Amino acid sequence: MSEQTRPLLKSIPRSTTVPRAAEPASLLAVVGEPKGVAEGVPIDVRSDPPRGDGRYPVAWLHIVAPKGAIPTATSKCECGRDRSAVGRARVFDLIDDHAFHRTVCPLRTPQEGRAAA
Repeated sequence: MSEQTRPLLKSIPRSTTVPRAAEPASLLAVVGEPKGVAEGVPIDVRSDPPRGDGRYPVAWLHIVAPKGAIPTATSKCECGRDRSAVGRARVFDLIDDHAFHRTVCPLRTPQEGRAAA
């Protein structure tokens, strides 16, 4: 039997031991407008995306009441109010207090109108 030699499938380039700086990429000239799906079809249908209607959350009421466990609740507001309650009766009281705070919070009801009235 004769021994067959294996052909080289891939050649690995030799590495140099001398470090050198990377060459900067060449800048491509951009001519014209970007192409869309087809001629005459704009890429960007809207120039500015729709914005919100000006509303944003001010107060949060977070209630956790797993079955068979003691319920807890947290009431937080952007005005700095931060209350919490543990137990069924106190959670119900905090819910009522949170609802009342929504009517008197300075961030939800401007104080200028109250002084004039």
